[in-house]
Amino acid sequence: MTRTDLTTAPWLDWPGTRAVMAALEVARPGGARFVGGCVRNELRGVPVDDIDIATQLKPDETLAALEAAGIRAIPTGLEHGTVTAIYDGRPYEITSLRHDVETDGRRAVVAFTEDWAEDAERRDFRLNAIYAAADGRLHEIVPNSVQDAIDGRVIFIGDADQRLREDYLRILRFFRFNAWYGAGMDAEGLAACERQKDGLAKIASERIWKELKRLMEAPDPS
Repeated sequence: MTRTDLTTAPWLDWPGTRAVMAALEVARPGGARFVGGCVRNELRGVPVDDIDIATQLKPDETLAALEAAGIRAIPTGLEHGTVTAIYDGRPYEITSLRHDVETDGRRAVVAFTEDWAEDAERRDFRLNAIYAAADGRLHEIVPNSVQDAIDGRVIFIGDADQRLREDYLRILRFFRFNAWYGAGMDAEGLAACERQKDGLAKIASERIWKELKRLMEAPDPS
């Protein structure tokens, strides 16, 4: 059965989680949700270490909201909309909702948006595009994404070839996520990786090496 909430997730009650979400809530009620690995791993029953948050606030508004709450804020990637909050030594990565304006297979030029669907549709895999409110209620924008996370299915959002042409590093991410979570490789995704494999030549070696290291750390990297 598909879960409808994460209300029992222990990290929802971490002091830092509550403080950061409260600060964002003051600035934009209902405008911040958990996303990515913390939601995916909770659905999988895997320990959660890193907390990622998506917000309708613009980066400068996020900085102001955190500073008003007395929370240390670091502008770690403002051009991509990312601010990192630090609470009791734990980082919380907060990124403004965005959509791609231009992509070249290596990096994207983005514009900020308030549309959750636009933000979800630019992500790589369905299991990475699940949002959860501060109280743990799930928001499934991409169909089947919650069940994908539970089952460990790694499926590209929309057209797999297009997702790969946006960032060819996603080829390696496809294999990494399958090594960690895969319930059998998606044939369409695998075929797209084969078609787009030459695009990896555009990716900096440092990014490739970082992704390969994370792949090799998987329980079954083969």
